[in-house]
Amino acid sequence: MSKAHSPTEIKLHQKSKILEISFASGDNFKLPCEYLRTHARSAEIETAEKPVAGKADVNIERIEPQGNYALRLYFNDGYDTGIFSWDTLFELGDCYDEYWQAYLDRLDKYNLKRHSGEKPENVKTTITLLYFMNNLLKVTKKETEQLELPDSVTDIQGLIETLARRGEDWAKFFNKDSIQITVNKQFAEMFTKLEHGDEVAFVPISKEI
Repeated sequence: MSKAHSPTEIKLHQKSKILEISFASGDNFKLPCEYLRTHARSAEIETAEKPVAGKADVNIERIEPQGNYALRLYFNDGYDTGIFSWDTLFELGDCYDEYWQAYLDRLDKYNLKRHSGEKPENVKTTITLLYFMNNLLKVTKKETEQLELPDSVTDIQGLIETLARRGEDWAKFFNKDSIQITVNKQFAEMFTKLEHGDEVAFVPISKEI
């Protein structure tokens, strides 16, 4: 194992379904749980004719260190036999674009889907927004709001950009340097995915703007 491939920080973002790993080399990778589940290095996956499918919503429930060389990941679909060495995790991060596209191509080849079921076309993602900043209330004119997300908005970054387009006063408040954001009472990142029924709150970083 290369020393450059030794991790310096491992963080599981369960809401976003992402395992974030920083390495001694300075590289930082955000690996989707679906990607890790479908690319686990185990005989049942690597020797199968067809790729693992229907894992778009899979998450990691628990992480268990394996000595000082690997992680064992426990997925919420019951899969727990994949051992991910540091070298493997680095490779999966470094080659993400190539490996992910090859996986999508294999799904198409066998007419398989990432999602286990199809979402009805008439279902729109609706979230609740909570505005807690005193000065922000002068702009929003309300403490809460039900917002139906455009199809193009799937994460916090997209939400912030959407709100900022409401006008100059909104743009002043809705940027990543002015506020912190929680989703279902857990601090969120710009890449945190949004789902139907989520509660998104905006709180000041240190002081009122």
